[in-house]
Amino acid sequence: MHDGPESFDTRFSLPACDDPPSTEIGVIVLGLPAEQLLAGLGMATLADDPAAVAMVIDQVSHRGSASITADHLIAVGLDRWRSVQPALDALGAANHGVTSLRHAWGNAFGALSRCEIGARGPAAAVFLTACWLRAEEIGKVRAD
Repeated sequence: MHDGPESFDTRFSLPACDDPPSTEIGVIVLGLPAEQLLAGLGMATLADDPAAVAMVIDQVSHRGSASITADHLIAVGLDRWRSVQPALDALGAANHGVTSLRHAWGNAFGALSRCEIGARGPAAAVFLTACWLRAEEIGKVRAD
């Protein structure tokens, strides 16, 4: 029980029943460190590339396993991020002044789907949206 509107904290709220699942996935992904966001984008980018998938399958069939380093995934993610950044910059800030994380996510995710940034699967869309919402941090990450 609360004593009035001034004691009610509105920063944290449950998702709306009609929010798409990508919103809650996005909220979770946004909590990752910048390097992990880029590694996720790198993995999604590799998975969207039929040639890269064929190479991994070939490695697994010959060696029984495949090895991809975190540094490699971060580098692939950075390359992807840098390739789409001009198109996203043209749209403006991802959050457009929205303070609610879920609303900011919904706005950015929707804007991303209307942006000409090339093919992307659902994982790439989630990680690109997260990177866009955290563009300042992402811009500070350097590939090793």
